[in-house]
Amino acid sequence: MSLSSSAFWILTSLANGRRHGYQILRETALLSDGAARLKPTTLYATLERLESKDLIRSDGQEVVDGRARRYYRITETGIDLLTAETRALERSVRAARAGLSAARPRPHTARWGVA
Repeated sequence: MSLSSSAFWILTSLANGRRHGYQILRETALLSDGAARLKPTTLYATLERLESKDLIRSDGQEVVDGRARRYYRITETGIDLLTAETRALERSVRAARAGLSAARPRPHTARWGVA
């Protein structure tokens, strides 16, 4: 199973510990250097999907300033999938770096060091 970008960043955020929705929104943007700026509708739809696949679970709720905060935690299955996804991304990066290294022209030097 391959993760969507949103799911990857949400699981990455939750790998750092229990979080509520707003914390996940802030942390995904921070961890991704702004590349993952999730909208609340995307966040909660993705959280529901991840929960239905047993990758995360609800982990309590509290009321703060009259608003309910629902907390989430990554499961062992989620950790396993995030680990596998991270390894796949690392392999992709190594392959891309090797290709880019081979594609870069090498500076030409004269045989005897004299141009």
